[in-house]
Amino acid sequence: MESESESGAAADTPPLETLSFHGDEEIIEVVELDPGPPDPADDLVQEMEDVDFEEEEEEEGNEEGWVLEPQEGVVGSMEGPDDSEVTFALHSASVFCVSLDPKTNTLAVTGGEDDKAFVWRLSDGELLFECAGHKDSVTCAGFSHDSTLVATGDMSGLLKVWQVDTKEEVWSFEAGDLEWMEWHPRAPVLLAGTADGNTWMWKVPTGDCKTFQGPNCPATCGRVLPDGKRAVVGYEDGTIRIWDLKQGNSIHVLKGTEGHQGPLTCVAANQDGSLILTGSVDCQAKLVSATTGKVVGVFRPETVASQPSLGEGEESESNSVESLGFCSVMPLAAVGYLDGTLAIYDLSTQTLRHQCQHQSGIVQLLWEAGTAVVYTCSLDGIVRLWDARTGRLLTDYRGHTAEILDFALSKDASLVVTTSGDHKAKVFCVQRPDR
Repeated sequence: MESESESGAAADTPPLETLSFHGDEEIIEVVELDPGPPDPADDLVQEMEDVDFEEEEEEEGNEEGWVLEPQEGVVGSMEGPDDSEVTFALHSASVFCVSLDPKTNTLAVTGGEDDKAFVWRLSDGELLFECAGHKDSVTCAGFSHDSTLVATGDMSGLLKVWQVDTKEEVWSFEAGDLEWMEWHPRAPVLLAGTADGNTWMWKVPTGDCKTFQGPNCPATCGRVLPDGKRAVVGYEDGTIRIWDLKQGNSIHVLKGTEGHQGPLTCVAANQDGSLILTGSVDCQAKLVSATTGKVVGVFRPETVASQPSLGEGEESESNSVESLGFCSVMPLAAVGYLDGTLAIYDLSTQTLRHQCQHQSGIVQLLWEAGTAVVYTCSLDGIVRLWDARTGRLLTDYRGHTAEILDFALSKDASLVVTTSGDHKAKVFCVQRPDR
């Protein structure tokens, strides 16, 4: 039935270029004045009122001439090996999240357990401004698609957005307890999932809002698909929903045996949005067709598959999928597990290709664009680069004195920015002889 709603939308629903948001006192119709030739990849973009998508020349990031002189918030050296170029040290507790501005890759935003978020410069760690006003741990932070806005969200559900050039707060909203937050890839639209099961979508800074009601349990992870028209959201009860962002309905719902047997931890989509990968504390990674909503593959590493099944109370102490992603140049997917296993799967044969072991749990993984290199950060405080074709460790970067909690990779893969339980964020310059 849900699949039919997608195919029949053209006959029964408003034009794609119309999107209704519920404001405080009225329904606001947002209409793109000049949609131009139809482009399905830009449908949601065309629905945003007065959005200027004119391409600007991207500034080149500062890739050399690092300023390493000690200054406020920047630490020049630490005991033990430190491969980092810059250390940002204005946080006074664990730093939970980091994001780079997508336009120039010259700025970072970090959020931490100290209820603070900062926007700072990668080249020398200089603070641009503090995203003030949070009263709980800042667990989500990110820049809009054009780097003009930066959003921060704390555990209590307070979200704030600043305009980067003026450093002024332009929008805030209090939702339920926050689980995840993400900007739309082409428009000034912010999405977030909360503990009450809702997924929210706001147009910033007007605040026009839509909500997508899930099951009565936390919406634990979510991702806007590359077409900008749909989002995949995972829930604590193991269900997965693919939402139509225009119509507000779920196109596909995966539950029971098609869903997961535990809370979802992460979701990812391949470059063209045809495939979705979902991960859970049940140690399974499921490959889902975004078109049909059907599971087309299930992955478990051999070391996990050989373990006896554990009771529900033992799940959290055994293992779980922590991060996953698709390679952009080969039919490969990577799955990172809490037990330290990095599994590389061949999607064409749906077989395990390589298994790379870490000394401690994997927190996150990222694929380098245009290559078969996958980066991992882990609880031992080390960033590692792996060649997914061979399973070989290429290099690693050290410098943190506690676990790495998040990391980001610049577009050209010249920089890795990490955050840690040691209260620091670090910038590493990636140098590889094979490039």
